[in-house]
Order: sequence, then structure tokens, then C-alpha cells
Amino acid sequence: MAFVEFSNVSKIYRMGEVEVAAADGMAFEIERGEFAVVVGPSGAGKTTLLNMLGGMDTCSSGTIMLDGAEISAMGERELTLYRRHDIGFVFQFYNLVQNLTARENVELASQICANPLPADEVLAQVGLGSRLDNFPAQLSGGEQQRVAIARALAKNPKLLLCDEPTGALDYNTGKAILKLLQDTCRDTGKTVVVITHNSAFCDIANRVIRVREGRVACVETNAHPASADTLEW
Repeated sequence: MAFVEFSNVSKIYRMGEVEVAAADGMAFEIERGEFAVVVGPSGAGKTTLLNMLGGMDTCSSGTIMLDGAEISAMGERELTLYRRHDIGFVFQFYNLVQNLTARENVELASQICANPLPADEVLAQVGLGSRLDNFPAQLSGGEQQRVAIARALAKNPKLLLCDEPTGALDYNTGKAILKLLQDTCRDTGKTVVVITHNSAFCDIANRVIRVREGRVACVETNAHPASADTLEW
């Protein structure tokens, strides 16, 4: 069994008498420890996929599995615990608490999960060992995103979900953040899923899931992914 499995997953939104299929029979697998990229244009269903995999939304039909657990069968309380313990989220905008230091922002996540990693240790891993006591306003955009990644990693999650993690960053800073995510996947064995509209990111992935009009158009694997250092877009 694969680490992540989507089997004929659909998500139907009803607006009055109109039904809209944001996901229409999605099917794919991701193996443990892979760096996966989900790519597609705006409105393709990428965010719906992320929300269902992250337990923030439920599917209308089909089966979603993570590490042998059926996420699609979970109730509201189970999904809350799933989000708390098993998933680390990184978003386009950093969502840091402005009146807390970098260390305190990371410690926030540590307080809600079962087996957290030390905040100082994780911040050092993302290159911010000397910025522990800085507030978000004292950090650059790239540094704030590194705090957000550290916060997600401090939960010691099974899966790291990243939604357009470079979207608010300049080109060089975005490349540095991608390199950090790629290195984190390789060094820790964490499974990392990056949602993006940027097809250039596909070159650094172990697995590429192309999404179009609510469906998985194709799944590709790279035996030898490129380093994020070499990316151009």
C-alpha cells in the first residue's frame, strides 16, 4: 500500500440547484519519503486536493488513505486530531503571530501535538539558529517562511503540505525555500507535497501529479530529480 492514496475521489459543491465538481474521480499514489509536486492552472482542483488530503475538507465520494488510515472515513473530531498530529502545513502567506518571537511561533505548534521536536533545534535546521528571539517584523519574507516551515516540522508530522510556498517571495528567495524543502525531504525522510501552478518545479520532484479540470491528467516519476539550485523560471 502506498503512503498516500486517492482512489476515485470526487468533491461536489452545490450552489442552489447547480452542482460543481471541484474534484472529479481523482486517483493517484505517493510513496513514503517522496517529494511530490501537484501542478496545474488556477481552478484545476489543486487546492481542493490539498484541503481533502490535509483534512480541512471532506470528499463527496471515493477513498483517501494516509499511512494505512482512511482519512475519508473520519468524523470531525478525528479530522481535528489528524490535522493536529499528522499534517504540517506551509502556506503562501506565513500566518505568523506578530507579537511572538520566531521561537514562540514554533513552540505554538509544539504545544498541540503528540511528539514535537525542540523549537530551537528545528529553527537551527532551517538556518535561523541566530534569529530565535526576533519578531516576524524583524525578519525578511524568506526568513518568515523559514519560521513557518520550522513550525510545521516541529510537529514532527507524517506529511508536510505546502500550498504555493514561494508565491509571496522573490525569485532567489523562492529557490532557497524550495531547496530547503527538498533537503528536508531527503535528510529527514519526510513526505513533502508542494502545490503549485509553476511547472518548473516538476524537475525537482520524485513524483509529479498534473491536475486539470478537477481530474488527474497524468502522474510522472523522476528517477533523478534535479536540485532546486538549478531551477529557472
